[in-house]
Amino acid sequence: MSDNDKPKKKSNIVVWAILGLLVLALGGFGAGQFGGSLSSVATVGNREITVQDYANAIQQEQQRLSQQTGQSLTLQQMQLFGLDQQVMERLLSGAALEHEADLMKISVGDAEVASRITRNPAFTGLSGGFDREGYAFALRNAGLNEKRFEARVRDEAARELLQAAVIGGVEVPDTYVDKILDWLAETRDLTVAEVGLAQLGDLALSPSNADLEAFYDENAAAFETPETRRITYAWITPDALVADVEVDDARLRERYDEMSDVFRQPARVLAERLNFRDLATAESALAAIEAGETDFDTLVEDRGLTLDDVDQGEIAATDVDAGIADVLFALEEPGLAGPVETSLGPAIYRVNAILDATEVPFEDVREELAAVVALDTARRQIDAAREDIDDLLAGGATLEELAGETDMILGQADVFAGASGGPLDYDAFRAAALAVEEGDFPELESLSDGGLFALRLDGIDAPTTPPLADVRMEVEQAWQDDTTARRLAETAQDLASRIEAGETFEDVGLTAETVAGVARDGTVEGLPPTLLPQLFEVEEGTVIAERGTPSVAYVVRLDAIVPVDPEDDQTAELRSAIETQLRGDIAGDVFDAYGQAVRTRIGFNIDQQAVQAVQSQLLGGVSGGH
Repeated sequence: MSDNDKPKKKSNIVVWAILGLLVLALGGFGAGQFGGSLSSVATVGNREITVQDYANAIQQEQQRLSQQTGQSLTLQQMQLFGLDQQVMERLLSGAALEHEADLMKISVGDAEVASRITRNPAFTGLSGGFDREGYAFALRNAGLNEKRFEARVRDEAARELLQAAVIGGVEVPDTYVDKILDWLAETRDLTVAEVGLAQLGDLALSPSNADLEAFYDENAAAFETPETRRITYAWITPDALVADVEVDDARLRERYDEMSDVFRQPARVLAERLNFRDLATAESALAAIEAGETDFDTLVEDRGLTLDDVDQGEIAATDVDAGIADVLFALEEPGLAGPVETSLGPAIYRVNAILDATEVPFEDVREELAAVVALDTARRQIDAAREDIDDLLAGGATLEELAGETDMILGQADVFAGASGGPLDYDAFRAAALAVEEGDFPELESLSDGGLFALRLDGIDAPTTPPLADVRMEVEQAWQDDTTARRLAETAQDLASRIEAGETFEDVGLTAETVAGVARDGTVEGLPPTLLPQLFEVEEGTVIAERGTPSVAYVVRLDAIVPVDPEDDQTAELRSAIETQLRGDIAGDVFDAYGQAVRTRIGFNIDQQAVQAVQSQLLGGVSGGH
């Protein structure tokens, strides 16, 4: 923040926006209310799993998987993979442990509950502290009351105490850690050589009809056309309209003035600032620099800072107080300025560059401005037409009629894996084209550049295998590539056998290079990824031949298995990480087993009717995921 920055008044809109975000921070509590006569989906001991708890857990799992994979997961897909059952298992185990904590009289006091709530960042207000009004607002909008939420916080705290007691004594045997460490950290030293086309001699390959027919029959799937969705669409983009947009000079000059901060730059300096506790200390530091006893970088380092910490970026005279500006802009060349008083105390500035004021004349950017303004105007024209286009579609207009009555352009596209061009280059269009079903009415949707589109599925062509006569050239090329790659692999195998029998790489006519320290999860440039795992399964001295491309195969000898170095600092770090991971895994397994045992002992009941009711409501409301 510059020294003359002042706090700015925040509007009620900002306040309510921030309060609204608190609902999201609750992790989905109450998202989509579930009413009716059903209150719970399961009971475990004296604990109920409410329909709302179950719905929230399903939706949270959908959100988590969406963040992990980048794709929305429907409830049907979750059911297919058994993920809905896993959600129920977690809820049952949690409820069982809360029941067990009750039986053991494990709980926390009101002070701990209050502390957890007030420390929750979801309830932090604009001042940085707990916001009582925001807390109530967030719970109300999440469909919770304070009593219920605070009971849940208390239960979670009790469950954590129980968990700590159950897994507190978990230890990982050293031999277990060492075995994992050895497996992970040992490396391989290799000798690698390529077998190229020169080793084959005669390269003339002329397949017979029988060769091609046999190859085609064995590899028919490789020549199969993909499933194709036949799409009719109507679309319009700003680029399609921009050529017809007229922009007058007055509008261009107005835009030029609006962008004055881009085209007119005041004089600026690139500077760093180091603050001191008082003026005497600052003056002493400057004197030491001038005497050559130290320098600015050393002073920064001595304070435990980096140059990024003290970097102020570009500073204009209006960005800082007048006294600071006078000092900075008095310099005629880069150097030190100050000490000078700032809002953080006395400071020395190091000016690294002085940038003169600049102004780009209107005529120099006229064409650039015209393109920007025309594109912006085209976007606004499209946006203004959106409602009329929507009305036409709502009134039953076909895409063909839409194109006839508006500026939208009619087109057809075959949508399949790898298809591109035109509207297929837009993610929104591709997603809609893959999701649309036959019989769906076209809906108006937006493109990332401000364009609009609507589409219709005309049909789906199943994958087909064309006759050999239609793809003969492709089949012949594939046969030649496969045959060459196979011959190279056979030659590589012959050479590998000779090397393993005692000949050298040079003896068999190969140019080899050594590669040391290959890790289990490492790569070697040029080698197929399928080769390295094999090298971690064989003994020293083994020579492996590996098929590659139609132009190269590989011969690799495992020269040495290099054990982990116990004295290496990285080994100690890796061992610690492995131990921590294993301890967590074992503790998790122990606690899960404990939870299962408790659940089995106290018994549980699942109301399948209630589960199905919740899932049916979710299918109607969130079947597309989030």
